[in-house]
Amino acid sequence: MESKIKTDAFGRKRVENACMEPCAIEKGMRIIGGKWTGSLLYHLKDGPVRFNDLTRMLGGASKKMIDQRLKELESRNMVIRKVLSDRPIAVTYELTDFGRSALDVLEVMREWAESSDL
Repeated sequence: MESKIKTDAFGRKRVENACMEPCAIEKGMRIIGGKWTGSLLYHLKDGPVRFNDLTRMLGGASKKMIDQRLKELESRNMVIRKVLSDRPIAVTYELTDFGRSALDVLEVMREWAESSDL
């Protein structure tokens, strides 16, 4: 149910059907709003990518940060980790169907951010 703001006779505002924790927007931000998370998902849009290639694509993120975010995305069933070889270790990551479903949201956010003067 959608929340609505009502104003009483004294001009005081109150919310009907207030968004209870976590509301859908907050839940979505928790899923894709972490630092580098959206960028990782976006860079996986064209298919599997090796870990070292992801670190090059995200030049400002440390390997530790990328590894941490990928583990979070894997635990949320948004990416799949595949080990290609043990020695030397070679790993790729690719989007699940659920991870791919976030791409439309990320694309709209990218367009919105590019149109901003900030």
